[in-house]
This record gives sequence, C-alpha cells and structure tokens, in this order.
Amino acid sequence: MNLKRVVVTGIGALTPVGNTAQAYWDGLLAGTSGADFITQFDAEKFRTRFACEVKNFDATQYLDRKEARKIDRFTQFGLIVSDEAVKDAGISKETMDPDRIGVIFSSGIGGLITFQEEVINFAKGDGTPRFNPFFIPKMILDIAAGQISMRHGFRGPNFAVVSACASSTHAVIEAFNWIRMGKADIILAGGSEAVISQSGVAGFNAMKALSERNDDPKTASRPFDKDRDGFVMGEGAGMLVLEELEHALARGAHIYCEVAGGGATADAHHITAPHPEGLGALNVMRQTLADAGMQPTDVDYINVHGTSTPLGDIAETKAILNVFGDHAYNLNISSTKSMTGHLLGAAGAIEAIACVYAVVHDIVPPTINHFTDDPELDPKLNFTFTTPQKRTVNAALSNTFGFGGHNASVIVKKFKGS
Repeated sequence: MNLKRVVVTGIGALTPVGNTAQAYWDGLLAGTSGADFITQFDAEKFRTRFACEVKNFDATQYLDRKEARKIDRFTQFGLIVSDEAVKDAGISKETMDPDRIGVIFSSGIGGLITFQEEVINFAKGDGTPRFNPFFIPKMILDIAAGQISMRHGFRGPNFAVVSACASSTHAVIEAFNWIRMGKADIILAGGSEAVISQSGVAGFNAMKALSERNDDPKTASRPFDKDRDGFVMGEGAGMLVLEELEHALARGAHIYCEVAGGGATADAHHITAPHPEGLGALNVMRQTLADAGMQPTDVDYINVHGTSTPLGDIAETKAILNVFGDHAYNLNISSTKSMTGHLLGAAGAIEAIACVYAVVHDIVPPTINHFTDDPELDPKLNFTFTTPQKRTVNAALSNTFGFGGHNASVIVKKFKGS
C-alpha cells in the first residue's frame, strides 16, 4: 500500500501550567510547577493533599452554562481544546468535506467525578433511585469524542481508545493510521482527563502510586531524582489536528511538523509495575523507529513517560540505553510531568504537543525538581535538568505507558517539503 504522509496543522491544550497551547509551552520553558494543594475537595484527611489542577478554570467562559451542566469536566476540557485546535488549523465543515474529518479522542478513566457524585447522592437518600438523566452520557469516556464531533459537525471516524495512561498516544497513532491509509483527510486526535476527586486520589493512594510530599507540593514530581516517591496527579486535555499532507498543502495550511511513525506493545508482566528491564518500552521504541523508517541516531529528543515512580523511571532508562546504545548519550531526555504532573489518559497528547514545539522551535523543555542524583541511573545521560536546552531537534519521540502493561510511542519530525 502506498501510505500517505501525515502532518500536524493545529494544536489545542488546557493544562496545569497553561490554559492554551502557547501558554502551556511557555509554562514548560519557564520551568513552572503546576502542583499545589487541592481546591476541588477537602483533602485534609488524605495521604496526598495536592495535585496539578487546571488553574482559574470556569467552564462558562468557554461553554454555554446549560451545556456545561450536561457534561463532565473531562468533556468540558475536550470541547475547549477542540475549539482551540480547530481554529488554529483553520478547518470548517462549511469549506471541507465533513465526512472526511474525524475525531479520535480518548480518556483513561472518563467521567469519574460524575460517577462519584451520583453514587454519593444515591447513598445519602432513602434508597429510591433518583439519578440524573445525563448520568450515563456524562460518564462514558467515549462521549468526549462524540460531543466534539457534534460541536463541529465532523462526520468522519469517531471513537475513543482506552489504554490507561497510554490512551491519547494510542489515539494519535490511530488517527495517523486512518489518514495514511486514505480513510480520512483530517482527524482531531488527543485526550482529556479530570479525576482529581475523593475517589481518584484515594484510589491511587491505596495503590501507593502517588507522591505524599505534602510539605512541598511544588517539588513533589521529581523524575529521575533519588528521592522520588510517586507521581503527582494532573488534569487537562490536549489535541493535535492530523492532516493528510496533500490536503494540507492544497488549502495552504500552516504545517507544524510531520508525524513519522507510531508503535504499540504490551509488557505482559504486571497490572501496575513495569517490566524490570523495560522490555515493553524497549519493544515499542524499536517498533516506532521501524514504522518511521528511522535509525536511533535520527532521534534528538525523547519526552519520556518519566512519572517520578521508583521503578518506572529506572525501567524506561534501561530501555532507552538498550535501544539507542551509545547514541543515548547524545540525546536530550526530559520529563515534562515534573511540571504538569501526570495527566493519565491525556498525558500522551500534551507530551506529543511538547515534542511538536521542540521540533518547531529547537528547544528541549526541562525536567525540573532535581536535587539528588540516583546512583541507579547512568550519570552520562542528559535528562535536561532544571533549564531548557537549545539544540537542533529534527525528530522527537514521545513515550507513554499505562497500567495493564500498555505501551505506546510516537515520533514527530521536521517537515521538509513534499
């Protein structure tokens, strides 16, 4: 099959360090920590009392008040980034074929806040089932993709993929494949997450997955630091507009970069822990390079999964050394989760956006909150600690790994003409 080329022509982001794509990128370059004490509920009795929340968020600034009440926070986020991305890309159902424009938009968990609220309200009652008629449509994680398609009138491929924290990377890869096989001209791809709630925080606390550094929240997410003690929960959304190259050129679209390849594997090891040698991560990076027709030496920057967990950071580093060999020491590596926290199902989307901007601007965002070297990590690796680093970034790789052993990676590269 003669596969078509796919480019990025629009971006939207709503994150703990910036409420637009540009503000997000500016926040990363400034080394901004999005972590602070939780405001969405009283977390005083919780082992973890902080998170990376979206700041100054009022859904009615973006959406009709009645509309906003009918959808969960994660869908609100998704609609907002879709508006930004669609405007950025300059696409419209009036000037293009809406049957050829799709939405593949994911979440790791979906409407957890809605689910929690409805169950609590029922439990407080007399046993009579009085549920909101929008309960199910607000909760199901595919609803964001459906709502986005209805908002913009796009009738092409429309679905959600779920693979925990790898979800939105899988969404980007799915969109990439649909377009390069000629089944769509444009697809809005990405993901959203909003689970900073009693059940969300307590659930991850019970797994001992979250940092408990309540005395210093802003430095709690510290990937590759010797004293890292778990991830910091984040929320938000990211979207990339993927478009077939000739379609983009024909309409004079602004092209950010090209999507080169993607890969997906499984650890087949443990429900939450990574393979100790990073086998799944190793395989997915090799698969992604092969799909892109690239050599390890073609990659300049890796935005790692880098969640700030004791086992995960080590396993991913082992995989990078195995795949890239001596070239690993020429790479810039960074974890933007040190600033945004872990957006779970939306992590892949916002981290792919960071890679796009790195390729466009030739700047690598930093890994902040580094205080003590970990003797188990190779000191010759460049983790881009503390400050951004300027360098030529011809290609960037984004890694995301999810509970259940799901691994997904995508490579973006400079667009160098048709």
